[in-house]
Amino acid sequence: MNAEFDHLLPNSRIGQANLGVPTGGPPPRILIVDDSPTIRSSLKSDLREMGAIVAEAKDGSEGLRMVESMDFDLVITDVEMPQMDGFSLCRQLKSHPTKHSIPVVILSSRENEEDIEFAFKVGASNYITKSNARTHIRARVKEILDRRSLLNGRTVLVVDDSPSIRNMIDKALTKAGFQVLLAQNGRQALELLSRQVPDMILSDLHMPELDGLGLCKIVHGEKNFCQIPFIIMSSDGDRAKMRQLLEYGASAYLVKPFNIDQLVVTAERFLSDHFTRVLNERKHLESERQMLISGISSLILALEARDVYTSGHSESVARLVVAIAREMSLEESRIERVKMAGKLHDLGKIGIRDAVLLKPGPLTDEEWQIIKLHPSIGAEILTPIQSLSDIIPAIRSHHERIDGKGYPEGLKGEQIHLYARMVAVADTYDALTADRPYRKGFPRPKALEIIEAAKGTQLCPECVESFLRALEKFPGV
Repeated sequence: MNAEFDHLLPNSRIGQANLGVPTGGPPPRILIVDDSPTIRSSLKSDLREMGAIVAEAKDGSEGLRMVESMDFDLVITDVEMPQMDGFSLCRQLKSHPTKHSIPVVILSSRENEEDIEFAFKVGASNYITKSNARTHIRARVKEILDRRSLLNGRTVLVVDDSPSIRNMIDKALTKAGFQVLLAQNGRQALELLSRQVPDMILSDLHMPELDGLGLCKIVHGEKNFCQIPFIIMSSDGDRAKMRQLLEYGASAYLVKPFNIDQLVVTAERFLSDHFTRVLNERKHLESERQMLISGISSLILALEARDVYTSGHSESVARLVVAIAREMSLEESRIERVKMAGKLHDLGKIGIRDAVLLKPGPLTDEEWQIIKLHPSIGAEILTPIQSLSDIIPAIRSHHERIDGKGYPEGLKGEQIHLYARMVAVADTYDALTADRPYRKGFPRPKALEIIEAAKGTQLCPECVESFLRALEKFPGV
């Protein structure tokens, strides 16, 4: 972040959710350009309450200098100002070699249609009258920043056999903030697709080697590509051909010659709609997943409530396995997954009857065989849940041994999933140190001695070493 913003930082995190900024992400940076100190102060107060970092300029010239020297996510400008008016500032920004993608909102007391139309001609993203500012500014700012967040840096593959058209589209999309890939025909496009998956495809219809229709059919027949918005460009305005392409998965059909701004707006709209839909689907799936996990966690709590001696065992294993994962330098996303595995590792015990599970004395051979079913039962319970598929091996295999003498499958060494090997160490340690109906828990030194002795036979040496290092660094784990 630029040092010039440092004095603006207090309370800048407040209300970031209102602007759609991810928790922990950088707050949006907004420049207000207006010759009225009162209006600047009022706008700054509103925007800072929304979580933005706000800078001010008193006219267009000062605003342009600030944009050239700092990074902004949005510029809000008045029209009538000394030195340089808002329309000129907007035009200068849109022609700037590196700042052209910054959205500009015109905020003006002028309410006639001519000024509004002219604002959009010079490149403004929105026009708000000052009489409506208090009621509209927050919603418009959020909408623009959300859209910028969704679209900025997205990749568009442009496929056309005309060098001049490719060049024209490349310049327009780059200016709008997109990354652009170029291909001369469908065959070359497929080669690019094998190396990089774009967020959208803009393709001419009539091309040598592989035309737009053939490319569209191939793309939408592939599982990895079928969700990519595909827009066809053609001088052929035949309605039947348009319908055929839509049947093959095309999202839209643009008839040449078209206005280049029309193309950019169409690309922005389709990508915005596409990513909004994808994000909503992800939120819905994540909500369902969290509800499901909460339900399963409740089952674990109910399971542990059956036996006072194992109460809190799953949470302890989850905490210990996270310490192991951090010591092994796993990515944060994988740490979250192994934590989930730790919480759910004994889920299968819900299928073991109390007479066996809670028996205070030694188990018979038959009872021992029943207990050994719990990893498989837990895996079977979770198998229908696609979002938990990556942790099922940890549930099924946390009682496997490095020497191959474990259960349920007798896996050996690295045949055992890493998550299962990590959970095994955490599970063993917590079981050793916890009180049981038939024995008192071992003190830590004795438990660590047993863990050390099991290294290389029962337990994974790498996981044991990581666990021991974690305990040295954080004795309270």
